Amino acid sequence: IRSTKAMIDWPNVTASSYEELDLKPEELQRSKCVLGFIPVIYYSVLLCVGVPVNILTAVALCRLACRTKKPLYYYLLAVTGSDILSQLFIIFVGFLLETAVFHRDVPTVLLHVVSAAEFAANHASIWSTVPLTVDRYVALCHPLLHRQISYPARARKIIAGVLVLSLTSGVPFFWWSDVWRDSHHPSVLDAVLIWTHVTIIYFLPCSIFLVLNSLIIRKLRIRQRQQPCQEERGPPRRLGKTTAMLLALTSVFSVLWAPRTVVVIYHLYVSSVHQDWRVHLAYDLSNMLAMLNTAVNFFLYCFVSRPFRSVVRDIMLLRGGPLHPPRPLPQHQAPTNASNSSLYSGNNKRSQRDFTHLSPRRNRKPS
Repeated sequence: IRSTKAMIDWPNVTASSYEELDLKPEELQRSKCVLGFIPVIYYSVLLCVGVPVNILTAVALCRLACRTKKPLYYYLLAVTGSDILSQLFIIFVGFLLETAVFHRDVPTVLLHVVSAAEFAANHASIWSTVPLTVDRYVALCHPLLHRQISYPARARKIIAGVLVLSLTSGVPFFWWSDVWRDSHHPSVLDAVLIWTHVTIIYFLPCSIFLVLNSLIIRKLRIRQRQQPCQEERGPPRRLGKTTAMLLALTSVFSVLWAPRTVVVIYHLYVSSVHQDWRVHLAYDLSNMLAMLNTAVNFFLYCFVSRPFRSVVRDIMLLRGGPLHPPRPLPQHQAPTNASNSSLYSGNNKRSQRDFTHLSPRRNRKPS
């Protein structure tokens, strides 16, 4: 995203453009980057840490997806892949190459093309979490429907659709203005693009997260109150781990992207980044926080998921794991296997226990 690049100390407009823009002397004073080279160091470290960590996350999620065939891991894999694209396009190409190395001395058309690619990657990174949230909501609140509609092939189709829509949504931002260099006040086109951006990137996905997460939490609380036996409290704990991972992902995104959304709207209506060094500073800091969101998911997965930690340990130790689900266990061990592989193992466990008790009687009746 063009607004994710911190400007170091070089002019925003050329001398010849002053006369064309008919700017007053006070308008020629550009806001300076108070942070200096700190953003360059920050984004370099974030890139050096974030890309290897996300690649490790992608490899671990691929193994888990091959083993379990759960749509959950396919959605998480899509989020990780989109984060890698965001780091490459926004941080590496957009900031380090264009701004810090070439000082934007590249063709204007190339700048706009990269800008559209940056927005597309960022939209994909955020909107890949939406199908995951919907899938968890259906799994908890409508389990029968979830068993019918949630499977890997459909998850891959949904992910492909999200990526295509994200790529399409980045095209209008070919005309995104450079808020650090453009000395004129935001135009009508700038206002339309800014509001479209904050709606796509923050307001709309956060509204979906808030509604669905609230319904999920409400459903879990009702289910806990309805649990009559201590024996049936095991499955909700497993559900709680998955739900905790989802809540952590959406909450971290909402917190890290909120400052940038506020600053973008403030830049549009109150004071521009070009004219006020305080807005410039707030913009730099908010963009640094927003980009941090592309590198923290690995630590959230490690903190919440034991299978993920186990697979990461195998990868770090160069140990290969089974790429296919294990073979079915004998009938007397089926209930245990069912409780480990199903989200709603309580019902499956009871049904299989009833079946094992009834089957011997059926065999004795003919004799």
